[in-house]
Amino acid sequence: MNLDDMYRETILDHNQMPRNKGTLARPTHTVGLLNPTCGDSIRIDVLIEDGKVADIRFDGQGCAISMASASMLTQAVKGRTVDEALNLARDFKQFLLGQDPNRDLGELAALEGVSHFPSRVKCATLAHNALQKALSEGGGEPPR
Repeated sequence: MNLDDMYRETILDHNQMPRNKGTLARPTHTVGLLNPTCGDSIRIDVLIEDGKVADIRFDGQGCAISMASASMLTQAVKGRTVDEALNLARDFKQFLLGQDPNRDLGELAALEGVSHFPSRVKCATLAHNALQKALSEGGGEPPR
């Protein structure tokens, strides 16, 4: 597999026109993470209402894979319960490690080619790790 195969149309679309990019005025959960290997950084703001992801935004900078993955993740979890969002993040990470997902990953499946490039898996899972940390640990203060 070459790098051209990895950058599918969906990935390029989400990188060029990211969905849910920005910050929330009053998130209930916020986490910022950095991938020290490549310098990608992400901040995830989540608003939980009635046990569901009422709104979610991401901000940061990084490669096309990390930004596209964050965009796709925010679309995939909006409106889902906290448990569903956590399970999706977990299943996606397992998918990139070669395991069959327990569910339809939707557009996130476009990142399948990343699994052939171990150094890029960290890029693709950065937002998922941030979401899991925010929802599992209750988030924290927004980074300044």
